[in-house]
Amino acid sequence: MNSSNPLRNAPRKAVVIFLLAVFFTFVAMGIANDIVAMGRMPTLRFGISLVLSGSFAVCYAVAGVTLRSRIWKAFIPLFVAQIAVMSLLATKYPNTPQLRQMDTTETARLERRLNFDGIATIITVCLGYAGFVHVFVSESRRHIKASAEKAVLEAEMAAAREIQQVIVPEKGEAFPGYVVDSVYQPAKQVGGDFFQVLPAWDDGLLVVVGDVAGKGLPAAMLVSMLVGSIRTAAEDSSDPVLMLRRLHDRLVGRTIGGFATALAAHIGRDGMVTIANAGHLSPYLDGREVELAGALPLGIAESGGKFEPIRFELRPGSRLTFYSDGIVEAQNKKGELFGFDRARTISTKPAAAIVAEAVGFGQEDDITVVTVQRSLAHDLSERNEPLPAPA
Repeated sequence: MNSSNPLRNAPRKAVVIFLLAVFFTFVAMGIANDIVAMGRMPTLRFGISLVLSGSFAVCYAVAGVTLRSRIWKAFIPLFVAQIAVMSLLATKYPNTPQLRQMDTTETARLERRLNFDGIATIITVCLGYAGFVHVFVSESRRHIKASAEKAVLEAEMAAAREIQQVIVPEKGEAFPGYVVDSVYQPAKQVGGDFFQVLPAWDDGLLVVVGDVAGKGLPAAMLVSMLVGSIRTAAEDSSDPVLMLRRLHDRLVGRTIGGFATALAAHIGRDGMVTIANAGHLSPYLDGREVELAGALPLGIAESGGKFEPIRFELRPGSRLTFYSDGIVEAQNKKGELFGFDRARTISTKPAAAIVAEAVGFGQEDDITVVTVQRSLAHDLSERNEPLPAPA
């Protein structure tokens, strides 16, 4: 049986009642054979034939539902087996000879036998009909309920996908002196990662990368709120510490949602980088992990919204790579994690190549990669030096 087999997916009670209904319906056909034989079938053969008629019918039903268009693979051998067994049974227990004239005793026996057959036929047909009706009504109700739940779920997922669009910045945003590359790869229809790359007040840029706790629609709604807060806060300041404090304040005390890890980095036009972290993965600078001060995630009241910044220079030609934990948590079929060593090794590659390696290894969670590389040409233009001639 495969996963689409109705007998496996339907409730066990409904399956049992359905198969019993099939059994009793075809038992009635076995009784009809005794009526045709004018009650001359031996009692033992009569009882065995009734059981066999119903049992073979159940086998046909199971084969038809399971194999569908390939039912012939089971029907032919079942049919041959049924004919063989019934023929063997008829040979071993033949009908009693038909009398040309019946006395009073034989007439009474035949009357009793035919009355029994008639009553048994009515009972078995009623049982089979009742079983089919019960299964039809119960499965119809289950189907209606499942369809309604599916419609609600699809509506929620559609809303979540629309909300999710805000986590991916629009393509084409230019930042003088820098090349920004980003890839977002959700594990399912909606994810909990978010990132924003926004222009800063000093002609630099502001990068915010994070991951909310949870999945599905609640996570998507929380992501939407955080991204809106990031964009609002970025209009007033490009200070990473202030950014994280504002996001933290939005999360603390919320009755829905939870906490989120985040990292905010301001990269100035002169290459100076200021980073503040709230429990997120450290970025990589030219293949080396940037050491950041430890901090609790956003929304954890005990953190007090205190985030310690660090500063360093992003030199011309250097690349800064930001990850979400979907990279290091990628897992192959053997249960082996992608891990930090592999993540560090590939951190100098383009964002698409990094994501491709993690997905190929075995994606388990949402994946976000943002890379920022300072341009050599920009550094030379700042010094008013001529650009090197093309080779």
